[in-house]
Amino acid sequence: MANDAGAEQAAQAEQAAQDDYPSVDLRMDVPHSARVYDYLIGGKTNFEADRIAAHASVEAWPSLPISMRTTRTFMHRLVRELTEKHGARQFLDIGTGIPTSPNVHEIAQGIAPEARVGYVDNDPIVLTHARALMSSTPEGRTCYVNADFRDPESIIGNPKLREVLDFSQPVALSLIAIVHFVLDEHDPQGIARRFMDALAPGSFLAVTVFTGDTDPVGVGGVSREYNARGIPLQVRDKAEAEAFFEGFDLLDPGVTLVHHWRPDADAAPVRDQDIAMYAGVAVKR
Repeated sequence: MANDAGAEQAAQAEQAAQDDYPSVDLRMDVPHSARVYDYLIGGKTNFEADRIAAHASVEAWPSLPISMRTTRTFMHRLVRELTEKHGARQFLDIGTGIPTSPNVHEIAQGIAPEARVGYVDNDPIVLTHARALMSSTPEGRTCYVNADFRDPESIIGNPKLREVLDFSQPVALSLIAIVHFVLDEHDPQGIARRFMDALAPGSFLAVTVFTGDTDPVGVGGVSREYNARGIPLQVRDKAEAEAFFEGFDLLDPGVTLVHHWRPDADAAPVRDQDIAMYAGVAVKR
């Protein structure tokens, strides 16, 4: 009966998503950041334009796939850590991207079946995979909201999200591999703070920040390739990464390259020069 209930919930959620956003234009002839990422981590939800952009970026910096896969495994560790050791039971994942198992809810609910996850993205192709993001355990809840990170009020006040997440209780805000697509003119640090202002004390902020500190020439080449193909991308240094966490209490080891953030004991060694992403996790007191 429990499995039937979970399947029914997923079917209802998928139908609701289709009803809310019935027209989806994937623009297969134009590269998209989420599909380029999907290709570089070994996914299959991408098109020729995305693969061309990916190959050009890798030619500029051959370590890009390593950095992307390492960032993905950071997300896995992050969710496990917050769920197991810090009691997190609510997650708000913004910039979700194309679902690649295990997703946030699969990890969190594998530890705490009652965990609740709200996913947010404004990419049409993510909408076409909404069912994978809403296959919750019967004890927990998930939802998908089509919205833009740069408009936090539209997310914070979204009725569908508020049915799943209780903002009077702590929420873990996950901004993984998204803020480098938000230019300084849009003030991504300020946007993150507006989200945190709406969350209860005890909430967490997790952010990854694309950086050229480890290989300025190679990462600069990636930035040029993305921007030349109409995908705005901003590279930031460590001080700019640390600015996201001002006013919050950073968990150890602070802001560091993703593979140095609480690595698994059996993790394969990774060179710093192959990583272009800082990570940090903080708590709101």
